Amino acid sequence: MSISPTDIRDACHARAAWLVETIAALARLESPSGDADALHRCGVAITTLLEDAGALVEALDGGTAGAHLRATFGTGERQVLLLGHFDTVWPIGTIEQMPVEVRDGRLYGPGTFDMKAGLVLAICAARVVAPALRRLRLRCLFTVDEEVGSETSRGLIEAEARSSDAVLVFEPALPGGVLKTARKGVGTWRLDVHGVSAHAGISPEAGASAITELARQILAMHELQAPALGTTINAGVVAGGSRSNVVAEHAHAEIDVRVSAAAEQARIERAFAALDAADPRVRLAWRGGFDRPPMERGPHVQRLFAVAREAGAALGLEVGEGATGGASDGNFTAALGVPTLDGLGAIGDGAHARHEHVEIASLADRAALAAAIILRLDETAVAAD
Repeated sequence: MSISPTDIRDACHARAAWLVETIAALARLESPSGDADALHRCGVAITTLLEDAGALVEALDGGTAGAHLRATFGTGERQVLLLGHFDTVWPIGTIEQMPVEVRDGRLYGPGTFDMKAGLVLAICAARVVAPALRRLRLRCLFTVDEEVGSETSRGLIEAEARSSDAVLVFEPALPGGVLKTARKGVGTWRLDVHGVSAHAGISPEAGASAITELARQILAMHELQAPALGTTINAGVVAGGSRSNVVAEHAHAEIDVRVSAAAEQARIERAFAALDAADPRVRLAWRGGFDRPPMERGPHVQRLFAVAREAGAALGLEVGEGATGGASDGNFTAALGVPTLDGLGAIGDGAHARHEHVEIASLADRAALAAAIILRLDETAVAAD
């Protein structure tokens, strides 16, 4: 079976109403991270969609996180991985305050933009193009713990990526439908400072303030930033002490670190390990680290973006690229050197926000773009020799 860009576009546009109805149905199946029962209900619905599209589907145990879904279209020797997640940040009951509804050409609701629309677009694209593939098999991996760090799914993601020529990530697009060719790596630390308590009026010299030391450490971390290189450090939560007239025995901070390059990740890790207390009576205790490496715009990513741009041009679509400070599971795959392209999901706004929505008019073209990229990958090698 052969299929042209025009065929792809027409097939996706013929499913325009289905796209909206299906995204809305998945959004109504609330699926917050950590709620295994809710994730199971949503996973059953996604399994049905995948099977109806012609995929073989497996449920993979994610422990208390729930079950990840792995689906396969076709039997080609080369693999392309379609990556997404169906956990959301919204608790059960959110749809009572954020109803799933269409208004002014937009589909609103929790999880619509991030990223149930992306899952539906991936399924639509696979359904349209899979019968025409000669060399590729499509592997979909839809996980249940991306919003909380991908602890149980990271190994699965990396294993599938290593077996793939390319990874297409169906996270939301940047404004205007721009694809993501770079993402920052993310690290989260907690610093606990243990000092010595004393009466702040009678014998302050007998104490060693954990709060004072924590302030020193925050300033020292601030000096490690390199905004021009994309490296930022933010102490977002700070707490400590017991009463105003007590030299603080304990204080802590929760710290967010973002880096654009692996070299900066290594520099920050070394620098944090070298930080020490100014007062020998004070002890520093660190926990945490980098959850996701940066997705760098290396040659492997550039090759895949070039394929996407050509595929878009065949559809009459202009495809742009950009970077974001947020991370996704695409960070893992790109860091392995596997060609990775992110942001293939819906155009919209409001990820993790009350106005979360997708732009309805763009959905069919987004599915067509993904399908056209897959078809071109069937003909074009992007993996390194």
